[in-house]
Amino acid sequence: MATIRRTALKEVLHRKAQPMNELKRRVSEFFGENTFHIDKMRECLTDSAYKIVKSAIQFGTPVDRSVADQIATAMKDWAITKGATHYTHWFQPLTGSTAEKHDSFFKPIGAGRAIERFEGDMLVQQEPDASSFPNGGIRNTFEARGYTAWDPSSPAFVIGKTLCIPTVFIAYTGEALDYKMPLLKALYAVESAAKDVCEYFDKDVTSVKATLGWEQEYFLVDSALFDARPDLMMTGRALFGHEPAKGQQLEDHYFGSIPERATEFMREFEYESHLLGIPVTTRHNEVAPNQFECAPMFEEVNIANDHNLLLMDLMDKIARKHNFRVLLHEKPFAGVNGSGKHNNWSMGTNTGVNLLQPGKNPKTNLQFLTFFVNTIKAIHDNADLLRASIASASNDHRLGANEAPPAIISVFIGTQLSKMLDDLEESISAGKMTPEAKTELKLNIGKIPQILLDNTDRNRTSPFAFTGNKFEFRAVGSSANCAHAMTVLNTIVANQLIEFKKKVDVQIEKGEKKDEAILKELQTLIKASKKIRFEGNGYGDEWVKEAEKRGLSNVKDTPRALDVWSRKETKELFKKLGILTPIELEARHDIELENYMLKIQIEARIMGDLAKNHIMPASLEYQNVLIRNVQGIIAILGEEEGRQAARTQINFIKSISKHVNAMNDKVNLMIEERKKANVIKDVRERAIAYCDNVKSMFDEIRYHADKLEIMVEDDLWPLPKLRELLFTR
Repeated sequence: MATIRRTALKEVLHRKAQPMNELKRRVSEFFGENTFHIDKMRECLTDSAYKIVKSAIQFGTPVDRSVADQIATAMKDWAITKGATHYTHWFQPLTGSTAEKHDSFFKPIGAGRAIERFEGDMLVQQEPDASSFPNGGIRNTFEARGYTAWDPSSPAFVIGKTLCIPTVFIAYTGEALDYKMPLLKALYAVESAAKDVCEYFDKDVTSVKATLGWEQEYFLVDSALFDARPDLMMTGRALFGHEPAKGQQLEDHYFGSIPERATEFMREFEYESHLLGIPVTTRHNEVAPNQFECAPMFEEVNIANDHNLLLMDLMDKIARKHNFRVLLHEKPFAGVNGSGKHNNWSMGTNTGVNLLQPGKNPKTNLQFLTFFVNTIKAIHDNADLLRASIASASNDHRLGANEAPPAIISVFIGTQLSKMLDDLEESISAGKMTPEAKTELKLNIGKIPQILLDNTDRNRTSPFAFTGNKFEFRAVGSSANCAHAMTVLNTIVANQLIEFKKKVDVQIEKGEKKDEAILKELQTLIKASKKIRFEGNGYGDEWVKEAEKRGLSNVKDTPRALDVWSRKETKELFKKLGILTPIELEARHDIELENYMLKIQIEARIMGDLAKNHIMPASLEYQNVLIRNVQGIIAILGEEEGRQAARTQINFIKSISKHVNAMNDKVNLMIEERKKANVIKDVRERAIAYCDNVKSMFDEIRYHADKLEIMVEDDLWPLPKLRELLFTR
């Protein structure tokens, strides 16, 4: 392994980036060129077919099979002009990644002839093998039938020589086996609920779309060094590695000049992204060495999520061409920042209004306050659901560290907005409002734009922060499918808006004026959700104590965070809104527990392998070098003088034995605990056993390995070190 490491380092020294040919066209000239978007459909379809597919995109109306045939033919002809020979239904199973099965357009028709064929039934539905995808017990292994069904709202696209058609994935019995189907249902629910509330303020609102702008953080490491680290290859993170003398403490990498090799990679993946209609506009260095971020413009949530998954796949493929590997793990290296995927969320109307953007007069600001306060109340009532939506083995390493929000869900809105909510809470009397109170309210509400313009700040320690015209859900992990968190967020906001409208309507029916009824209900919500608002440092121990006093949950590990999926109220909520059935929720609970357990199991196995087969042999080899050195000194100088002269070497020999023995003992104990956990039948108990009894030993095993790393001769150490991984250009 030491030879492999030295070879890898030499390869890096002689490696050059593969420069991309300079583009001669502006991005606006080729943006979306490889997508079958709505304007392309207008060119290719008849007027009647175009209207039907447009209605399907906007309102979810079904597409007749005869029209589907026409769309399929147009899609095929367009794809062939792009060089496509195959098509695939591109879907999002509960593995956390995307899946695809390629079929050829080619069909023999006899007499040595063939045609390219793609019909409506091939577009609308396929039947991939569902037996090997996670299903949480919904399907038996021998029951392989599952269906993918076309999602017209997300444009088809061509990658390489394949036409990719975004689809949902469902079981033969109808249950969702993917992330997209529940997301689409949640988006429909929040649109319907928000549209109904908008009627209080603007009768012209006929559509409300939730929007998402994700920020993708990632690390780049050299391919040769990556290949020499089995832990990075198998788990996405360095299980061992002493912190380098220089990490991120000087903060000199953040927003610094982007290394040219990394820039070449970014240029190419941005170019490919733009061809696919992904509106990536931002790139910069992040805080940790070799850490970067990209971000797009806001899009409708479903399309934004598809684009994020597509971008992650593109990044991986293109990085390899530039002799890089992309790390999307939430915490690939100890001692430096991990990576998140901040989900910036808002809602917009067909009239061009951002419902979380303060307006210019009391009426539009009352609308803003309505959606703003209801969102906060939804977070307050469902904090455990939001925590579960971002729970994973990899994100557990990041949450609560020095760069990420804690596991405690709270909402930051800024000092001035907090004061405004407090003032509104106090100024609305229990009975009828006096004219003076109404005037004061209108004046206060009218000041919102000025307050936000001058005084709203951003709190990097808050998991859910208001940033002027949107909420930023910062706790989502960098490797996650945004759909999971977005399904939960849109579901709970939809439910809260429905309840809000019911209560306001009751008061209006009793004779209350509309504005007064809205304001009084907002006062109730402000009071009821006050404890979720926090303006301070979310990283401090003081907040942990304060949150406990407030009764806020602080679930630090994934297995216990996932318990919320089995609660009666959770099942009733998702069933009531038609998002997920109790059976689907239980299945997802089991899948996430199993996924957690398997990831910790893999890490434990690799940790044991590296410790016993790489680190310990290298340490003992160096110890033997020291022993021979001591023996030589004693042979020359004699026993007493030789031992005195070789005291440093002798101390090293003792220290190596101490750490090797301790590490070996702990690895053996970890293996025994793993064996005990493996025979536990209940999936939750097994996941908790891995969390409490197996994962809990990782840090101590690593401690001894990292101590050995700084003692063993550099040429003998078998693994590329963190200083090499983090500072390779």
